[in-house]
Amino acid sequence: MHDGQPLGSAGRGELVATLVRYVGTARRLGVAEITLLGTEPIRRAADAAAIVHEAGSATGAPLHVLSHEEEAYLTLLGVTEGRPVERETLVVDIGGGSSEFASVGPNRPAAAWGLQLGSARLTGRHVTHDPPAQDEVAGMLAEAHEILAGANDAGPRDLVGVGGTASNLIKVVPAALLDRTLTRRRLADIQGILAAEPAELAAERHLINPVRARLLPAGGAIVAALLERYGLDRMRVSNASLREGAILAVHHAGSAWRDRLPELAHGWRG
Repeated sequence: MHDGQPLGSAGRGELVATLVRYVGTARRLGVAEITLLGTEPIRRAADAAAIVHEAGSATGAPLHVLSHEEEAYLTLLGVTEGRPVERETLVVDIGGGSSEFASVGPNRPAAAWGLQLGSARLTGRHVTHDPPAQDEVAGMLAEAHEILAGANDAGPRDLVGVGGTASNLIKVVPAALLDRTLTRRRLADIQGILAAEPAELAAERHLINPVRARLLPAGGAIVAALLERYGLDRMRVSNASLREGAILAVHHAGSAWRDRLPELAHGWRG
């Protein structure tokens, strides 16, 4: 689905049927409160309002279509587990179509924003070869730098990456997988490996989904541009993400969770 296009009645029907199954399973397991979340694909769908209405009517559970900022705050909460932040931290979720950013420090208000910067977007705009040609990788890196020039200023001491892009990049180099850290040197090694391997081979060698493997060179370019933009040498990769943050936020703040996200970003758990 491209920007502004509707999912369509058939697509909505398939989505709603899937949500009905999920909600039914959760209720059979004794879950009392269910919250459904929509992210970038629903944000950009022309029939987003119909998706929300049909999903809510069929499941009996509200479907919240998150803004970029809300998505970023929830991801931050997943990483911090709701504990107080002790140092300047920037959490970035690199997706296929967009990336969400949340920045927080011990003594300043939290901030969140999103950019139309994603591994699928960059791949679609620049890559026609498998593996990508050197000039295609250079083009992706240049565009990532250009987009990140418009990102909020921040002075993070801790840069944390979440989501499939970061989690799969560390699989390419054993040392990165061991300590879940991407450094500039490791990124250069990863990009060199991916430049020599077609996506099918990379998927098999590094145990990565084949579709995801084709997008990894773009993901590496985005991480490299992030490190340059914020003057850092490394990014820590976290397993936790939006889902964990949403559970914590809803449990702690109840129905007011969306209004309280900037406050919750500073933590509340001892």
